[in-house]
Amino acid sequence: MSDSVEQQLSLFRYLIQTRSFGDSTLRFLDSLLVSKDVKSLVEIRSSLNQLLKSESLSIIQSITAESVHNKLIVLDFFVCAFAIVGDLESCLALRYEALVVRELKSATIQLLHVSPLEWLNFVEDAVKNGFHAVAVKACENALRCIGNSDVQKLGRDVISDNLKANTISEITRLRNFSLASITSRSAPTLQIEGLSGV
Repeated sequence: MSDSVEQQLSLFRYLIQTRSFGDSTLRFLDSLLVSKDVKSLVEIRSSLNQLLKSESLSIIQSITAESVHNKLIVLDFFVCAFAIVGDLESCLALRYEALVVRELKSATIQLLHVSPLEWLNFVEDAVKNGFHAVAVKACENALRCIGNSDVQKLGRDVISDNLKANTISEITRLRNFSLASITSRSAPTLQIEGLSGV
């Protein structure tokens, strides 16, 4: 790897360690993946993925005492960063974690409520990418969320009874499909670090 690339990787690490979790850092990350040849691109992508895994774990562990708002900013940043480098597993794991954090805190902060459609979108992405075990967990969270919510009190996410029934039906179908996939063959599982207790 060239000295120039090493310096850019060091700068990206510095931006993360100084908690520069904005769009400019994501744009810089994206620019690091512009390469002239495939071999360099694969090498840089691998280095960035390792760097992101290491730094995200360290930072996520360090924010347990911070506000929900700050935790969600960090999770959202790393979701986007892992998506840019093409690590779908880490991206989905952190998306799931952000949904769980929001749902746990929604009892006191209504704006954090995770709508059934958000759960459904996540489940669809997990199933599409072969992560059936996490899809089952997300389906159970979604069905519990729908069962516990009063349709008239969802604020910005007012859902008609018909749409609610369709959403429940689709989530149930995806859960059954995922369960069948898990039992019929060994399916990939996500390594979720667990912010749900924070």
